[in-house]
Amino acid sequence: MTDSIREVSLDNELPPEPGSEPQHTPDATSIVATTPLAAAPPVADVPAFRDRRTGLIIFGVGQIILGLLAALMVPLVALAAFMSRLAPGGSMRPGQFVSGVATYAFTAVVFLALGIGSVQMKRWARALTLVTAWYWLILGTLGTVVLTAVLPVTMRTALAQAQQNASNGPSPEVTTGVMAVIVTLMIVIFTFFLVLVPIAFIVFYGRQDVAETCRQRDPVERWTDRAPLPVLGASVAFFTGSLYSLMLGVTNPMFPFFGRYLTGIPAAGCLVAFAALDMYLAVAMFRLQSSAWWIAVIASPVRMLAVALSYNRAGLMQAYSKMGWSDAQMDMLNSSPIFRSRIILWWGVIFMLGFFGYLLWLKRYFKSPAPQPTETVPVQAA
Repeated sequence: MTDSIREVSLDNELPPEPGSEPQHTPDATSIVATTPLAAAPPVADVPAFRDRRTGLIIFGVGQIILGLLAALMVPLVALAAFMSRLAPGGSMRPGQFVSGVATYAFTAVVFLALGIGSVQMKRWARALTLVTAWYWLILGTLGTVVLTAVLPVTMRTALAQAQQNASNGPSPEVTTGVMAVIVTLMIVIFTFFLVLVPIAFIVFYGRQDVAETCRQRDPVERWTDRAPLPVLGASVAFFTGSLYSLMLGVTNPMFPFFGRYLTGIPAAGCLVAFAALDMYLAVAMFRLQSSAWWIAVIASPVRMLAVALSYNRAGLMQAYSKMGWSDAQMDMLNSSPIFRSRIILWWGVIFMLGFFGYLLWLKRYFKSPAPQPTETVPVQAA
C-alpha cells in the first residue's frame, strides 16, 4: 500500500506532457490586468463658433414687432383719409391713399417674413435682413438729417400761422417751448428707428458666427447663396425700385423728363417702362451677367440728370396742379420749406451718386468669361 501511495505522488510530480499548458487559478491581480478598460463616452463635437440661436430669435421677434407696427399703420392711413374730408385743405386723393396703404403693407410683409425666417434661422433671412438693414441705415440717416434741418422751420411756420388765425391763442413763450419739446422728441424717435435700430441689425447679422449658425441650422443651399451678398443688395434695390415705379405709374403718375414733368398717361408709360427695366436688371445682375452691369452703369447717370434738370428748371407745383391737386393743398405745399428749398433735390442727388459709386464698385463681380481655346484640326497631306 505504501508503494501505491508513492506511485501516485510520483505521478503528480511528473512534468506536464508536451503541448499541454498548466492550469492556473486566476488571482485578483490577473483579473484586473486582463479585464478590458471601459469604453470612454463619446465626446460631443464642439462647434468652432459661438451658437447665436438665441440672438436670431430675439432679433427675429423684433422684426415681427416692427412688421406688426407697419401693419397697424394701414388702418391709420384709412382713418387719416377719412379725417382729411373735414380738414380745410381738402380730402386725401385716392392715389395718395392707395400708395400709402401699399407702402405700409409691403413693409409689414417684408418685416414679418424676415422675422419669421430669422426665428427659424434660415440662410435667406439672414442675407436679406443684412441687405435691408444697410439700405435702411443709408436712407434713414439721410432722412434724419433732412428732418433735423426742416422740422424746426416747419414748426415755426405752423406756429406763426396758428397765431395769426387764432384770436385768443396761447402765449408765444409757452407754445414755442411746447413746439421745441415736440421737435426734440420727433428727432430722437427718428434717430432711434432710422439710425440706431438698423445699426444694431447690421452689427448682429454681419457677425461670422451668426452666418455659421444659419449654415449649421439650415444646411440646404438657398437662392440667396447663388450670388455674392453685395450683388444681392443691388438686385434687391432694383427689384424694390421696379415695384415702386409700377406703384407710382398706377397711383400718382408723374415722371421727371430732362427739364419738365410728365403727368397722366405719358408719365405712367415711362414709369412702367422703367419698372420693366429695373426688373430685368434685378434678375440679370443676380445671375452675374456683365451686360446687366453695363446697362445699370449707363442708365444710372441718365436718370440722375433727368431728375436734376427737372427739379431745377420745371415747376414741381405746376406738375402737382396738373395731377388734380386742389388750391388748398397747393397752398399747403407752398408753405412747406421742404418744397420751397432744394433739400429734396440734394437728398436725391446724394443718394443716386452713392448708388452709382456702389455700382462701379460691383464691377469686380462681373468679369467677362475667358475665351475658350479653339482646337486646331491637323490637315493631312493628300
